[in-house]
Amino acid sequence: MNDTASVLPASGAEFLASAGWAGCLVDPIPGDASFRRYFRLRREGEGAMLMHAPPPHEDPRPFLDVARWLSGKGARAPEIYAANASQGWVLTEDFGTDRMRDWLDANPQGEEGAYSAAIDALVPLHRVEAGPFAPYDWETYQREANLLTEWYAPAMGLEVDAETYGHAWREALSPLLARQGNGVTVLRDYHAENIMLLKPSDDGSGQQGLIDFQDALAGHPAYDLVSLLQDARRDVDPALEARMLERYKAQANVTDHFDADYALLGAQRNAKIVGIFTRLYKRDGKPRYLDFIPRVWEAMERDLQHPALGPVAAWFDRNIPQEVRRDLGGRPE
Repeated sequence: MNDTASVLPASGAEFLASAGWAGCLVDPIPGDASFRRYFRLRREGEGAMLMHAPPPHEDPRPFLDVARWLSGKGARAPEIYAANASQGWVLTEDFGTDRMRDWLDANPQGEEGAYSAAIDALVPLHRVEAGPFAPYDWETYQREANLLTEWYAPAMGLEVDAETYGHAWREALSPLLARQGNGVTVLRDYHAENIMLLKPSDDGSGQQGLIDFQDALAGHPAYDLVSLLQDARRDVDPALEARMLERYKAQANVTDHFDADYALLGAQRNAKIVGIFTRLYKRDGKPRYLDFIPRVWEAMERDLQHPALGPVAAWFDRNIPQEVRRDLGGRPE
């Protein structure tokens, strides 16, 4: 670890001093796909997490709002110790280093327990009215799905019919939107890299902490299930996916169309992710995300087999050549 002054800009040192953490030891944590940076803090046996989400690229206020709302509903979001939103600094509780994905790499015997706990954490969140967040509406679903035609198709040298792509999604998603109603709180990136295991037992059970939820919307309860069980960064066996989906349905009040809605949102999210990962490569120079595309594409192909995806599946058949699809989406160049 390093001392505060050697790692953080002056505004960060000043923020920590105002929060009572002057002179603490600071350990930078490697970043991911955003402008946010994270630091683990230590002093005299105490720990905390420091996030820097600097304007204009980032805004920590949604994170703060969602964290407080989740905590108020009994969900395990990190406690907020101090914040300076205008400068992008947030000091929070440290959930430790047992990220679900990393812990399972070292403890594969705990997979069933960890995923069961992650399912069980969603159920009470879905039993309460959605938070005061923007709706996951048609425009949002469409804008996200369009990332495939805007980024992936050109990178693959494919000339696709973007207009009929939009028509196909509208036809497929309209019944889901009618069933969604006011919705539930959707965290949007609820998966093994954004779940922290708090003192996990050997079988993976135990309390879990939530992170990276600042983009929460009010949407369909199946969306976070898809995020978890069709994980872009970690293989989830289809048999485990099926068991966890049944575990959720046994506890939640779902409609007869829930399996269809799960497949619809699976295909929509996976189309979005293929586009995002291509954009991270083409625009941001981050080629490592290309390695995840085959996993995402494979899950999307399974989703497209559901009858509810008929219009979208037909569009894929007309626009994405079979040789590309047999290669699990190919590798954008």
